[in-house]
Amino acid sequence: MVWECSVPKDRPWFKQYPVGFTLDLDYPRVTLYEFLDTSARRFPDKPAIIFYGKRINYSEVKDLTDRLATFLFKSGIKKGDRVAIYMVNSPQWVISYFAILRANAVVVPVNPMLRGEELEYIIKDSGSNMVLTTSELYPLLEPIAKKLSLKVVVGKLTDYLPERPELSVPEQISKVPPIPKDVINWSEAVSSEIDPPKLDVGYNDIAMIAYTAGSTGIPKGCIHTHATIISNAISAAYWERVSHSAIHLTTLPLFHVTGLIHSLLSPVYTGTTMVLLSRWDRKTALDAIEKYKVTHWISIATMVFDILADPELGKRNLSSLRVAGGGGMAVPKAVAERWEKLTGVKYIEGYGLSETISQTHLNPPENPKYGSLGIPDFCVDSLVIDPETGKVLNPGEIGEIVIYGPEIFKGYWNKPEETKKAFIEIDGKKYFRTGDIGYMDNDGYFFIMDRLKRMINRAGYKVWPAEVEAKLYEHPAVKEAVVIGTPDSRVGEEVKAFVVLKPEYKGKITDNEIIDFVKQRIASYKYPRIVEFVDSLPKTGAGKIDWRTLQEMEKKKKNGEK
Repeated sequence: MVWECSVPKDRPWFKQYPVGFTLDLDYPRVTLYEFLDTSARRFPDKPAIIFYGKRINYSEVKDLTDRLATFLFKSGIKKGDRVAIYMVNSPQWVISYFAILRANAVVVPVNPMLRGEELEYIIKDSGSNMVLTTSELYPLLEPIAKKLSLKVVVGKLTDYLPERPELSVPEQISKVPPIPKDVINWSEAVSSEIDPPKLDVGYNDIAMIAYTAGSTGIPKGCIHTHATIISNAISAAYWERVSHSAIHLTTLPLFHVTGLIHSLLSPVYTGTTMVLLSRWDRKTALDAIEKYKVTHWISIATMVFDILADPELGKRNLSSLRVAGGGGMAVPKAVAERWEKLTGVKYIEGYGLSETISQTHLNPPENPKYGSLGIPDFCVDSLVIDPETGKVLNPGEIGEIVIYGPEIFKGYWNKPEETKKAFIEIDGKKYFRTGDIGYMDNDGYFFIMDRLKRMINRAGYKVWPAEVEAKLYEHPAVKEAVVIGTPDSRVGEEVKAFVVLKPEYKGKITDNEIIDFVKQRIASYKYPRIVEFVDSLPKTGAGKIDWRTLQEMEKKKKNGEK
């Protein structure tokens, strides 16, 4: 199947497309490995990766990739086999991704924060029979590997560190345990003679199974082909105007779809350089931007919050930045405006899911509407429907956002019933049901209210936490905030906010001051009646604020559970 753009040209968002953009994009019928192969031929001596000062050029990445692919093939990996990557960001992660594809296999990226049953579930559910990992994570994998009789390749994060690092190296990376003797050593695996199998996969073959975060229950594996992934990687490069001389700061985790598309595949497609950090540290990130003249940084809201909380930010030189943006969670308008004022760069927010391998909506770079998801990406049609009847709603009406486009996944791995429920047919086309509640304005920009399952029912009134959080972020003392519903005998669910204050405001702001601030800016039934100050908020592996953990803790506390 070759994707054909079939979005009606009278959709309102086309009037917002940046000057010079076509309304459609044609996507090449190739595999993802060709991204690396082509850039290695075009830019053999250009650094593909800068890892704390260690430069690895495109020809070296391709050489290591082909050697690892040869090893995988000779170890029995064949077309369609699943191979898991269980690592933090590292050169090994990049090499592993392309090597698995070159061996005609399927990549299963695994969140390196997973442990125990969660980790075992994904490896078992995907049917992975080999895992590529690093020595600091191997002890967590070892019992599972033995139980499931997995082949394991183990590398060390120090393998690609320079003798004299140019950036501060986290202790967790510089002091890693040795590789056990009873596993396959990474250095041996990438020492194979280059003799990979015939490239026997095509455009529509499965390339990757990306697991959801389990926000609605058990994690589900989203089946993506080379075609679905390529469509987003290329559209990201065009939308963000990635020239061949761009320098990307890669801080988002690569196992996550946003990091994969914007901080790995888009750069490799264009032959640009990635400044790769294994762990988030705001000082190191700012040092990297200054030292390497970073032009593109796609992040997540929590990283932006952290950067903006740096008291020395005004002394930093961020003039090299040309594009900054992100997704994963809504960036409040107040935060985006503060970012633009301090950096001179507009924050370009986007929207997407694991099922869409990152963005389906993006803000136009010259004309973003802060607080919005943006407008549909190339070849994407998006509607808002009544979640119960399926009726298409008019601009301004709130309902469920649905999406039709080339990046939509092919279904959930081994879950046919879940797959069936995930789609709805409208005018002969299958739209993916996102489960996100929002609306489209008259200009074609989409706005999200919240997850359908996150709504707070306060005395019969619907309260969307993201709307309340946006108001909290307008307060100058608030660094981070999250809103949940807490059980209440009088109104059913009460609105509660957890707030992290900026250091200079700690002990100087009361909960009532925060409550009154929001009360003056929002409908009377929406403002939080309870504010709890905390030192930090739990985060998911992708860096999002983990409201679900707080919600469960609150319910247990109310029920008297420990």
